[in-house]
Amino acid sequence: MSSDLFYLLLGAGLNLLVAVLIVRFIYYPVTQDKIYVFTFLAFNTVIYFVMGLLTSAELSIGVGFGLFAIFSVLRYRTDEMPIREMTYLFIVIALPVMNSVLMSDSNIARLLIANGVIVALLYALEKEWGFHFSGSRIITYDRVDLITPANQEKLLADLRERTGLAVDRVEVRKINFLNDTVDMTIHYDKPRAPKKSPTLVPVNEGV
Repeated sequence: MSSDLFYLLLGAGLNLLVAVLIVRFIYYPVTQDKIYVFTFLAFNTVIYFVMGLLTSAELSIGVGFGLFAIFSVLRYRTDEMPIREMTYLFIVIALPVMNSVLMSDSNIARLLIANGVIVALLYALEKEWGFHFSGSRIITYDRVDLITPANQEKLLADLRERTGLAVDRVEVRKINFLNDTVDMTIHYDKPRAPKKSPTLVPVNEGV
């Protein structure tokens, strides 16, 4: 086995291992969402081999980064991808580019450190160590009388009761006095996805 093929396969294994750690053990436990798991792992693996083959063929590295740029600005024709998922997509696209370029005998230590730092950073962010994450949503509200500063507490209490979210502040975007409605952005403490409890299967007792 040639050294180029050896480092290509070694890098593929390392790249896939890091991608699985990020997607399966950091992203999925928090979101409990399987929709993007296929996309993340498929993009990561395909881009690594494309970059590896471009490098082994001694083509310009600019071609590889051009491909990386094309993939990074993709927009699907279905639902718009949330910012969180777009961030993970960028990470799983950037990983194979980095791993394919740096995979060599002299760069293994730097490669392991870089991948380790990325995994550790994502893990710390998802565990909210030292950070507080919030969500936001644009709504149309039908009580114009509560948007005054004097009624702020009543407004927040009404929004919490109606939406079931821990709303802590609002931003008024547009007031329509003809329809007595307000377009506003509500900001709330983002609840973490609850862990799914295992399904209990009844045991058939023998007669």
